[in-house]
Amino acid sequence: MTSRPTSTISVALALGTVYIVWGSTYLAIAYVVETLPPFMAAAARFLLAGGMLGAFLLAQDRWRRRRGASDVLPAPRLVEWRTALVVGGLLLLGGNGLVMVAEQTIPSGIAAVIIATVPIWMSVFDALVTRRRPSMLALGGLVVGLFGVAILLLPSEGFDALDPLGVGILVVATVSWAAGSLYARHGPLPRNQLLGTSMQQLAGGAALVVAALAVGEPGRLDVAAVSVESWLGLAYLVVFGSLVAFTAYVWLLNHVAVTTVATYAYVNPVVAVALGMLFRDEQLTPRTLLAAALIIGAVVAMVSGRPREAEEAGPSPDVAPLEATDEAEEGVA
Repeated sequence: MTSRPTSTISVALALGTVYIVWGSTYLAIAYVVETLPPFMAAAARFLLAGGMLGAFLLAQDRWRRRRGASDVLPAPRLVEWRTALVVGGLLLLGGNGLVMVAEQTIPSGIAAVIIATVPIWMSVFDALVTRRRPSMLALGGLVVGLFGVAILLLPSEGFDALDPLGVGILVVATVSWAAGSLYARHGPLPRNQLLGTSMQQLAGGAALVVAALAVGEPGRLDVAAVSVESWLGLAYLVVFGSLVAFTAYVWLLNHVAVTTVATYAYVNPVVAVALGMLFRDEQLTPRTLLAAALIIGAVVAMVSGRPREAEEAGPSPDVAPLEATDEAEEGVA
């Protein structure tokens, strides 16, 4: 961890950015998928964000080389591109892409609540890979979290009805995010986190293009019918969700404890639910309220109950996994 003093105001602003912006991406996605095909929209988002971030890094590196700097940006290795493809595919195609598909029928707030189970899956998968028995806290969180998801799957009618297929797709998305985050911990990636993120976004965006072609989305796209809200939502996801919030996220990783950064895992769904109710009249029924309380409570218990030095599970729904690696603790960006 860096030894330089960190302003409390700076930390609060960065945390607030991650809380609000990443929490609001679920609302933006709901507007995007109203008139844009989900895989194509997600592909455009990450190809644009990854390209912009990569262009910035290349321009910065060229400027540093002209000034004779020694710590220039190294060219990515082939094995690093392989990791970027696997991680980008799992996080952005299997994770974000499926969320966009599911939000065609599932309210944005409920989607965020289900995605909040990712840290639980991450903890369980980590225990399986390392062959360590999961803690009672992890097992309890898994049981409580899955019980909350099961409540959402119960058949109902009216305002309380939820599409079971959409809920199932979201569960698959959480498993994909957890698997991608676990792989990213050990797969070779550039030491420069921003470069690694750009590579993951470009690779994930390419995988989303393939998925869009596979399901025939280009043939169903009517550009003239795309609403202003969908275009604005996509622009918001690119600029704020994938660039602004991630910059704050990386800064936080290098300046505060990872356990503090991990709090976004259960703050984001609260923000998403509130915004969904405010802007889209999404209903928070007693059933969904109970499920949300169980899921978020399980995640809070797991994240807050783990030791500060332990690795925290909790991938970003947008761009990269949250890792408590040695590099993060030393302040390597």
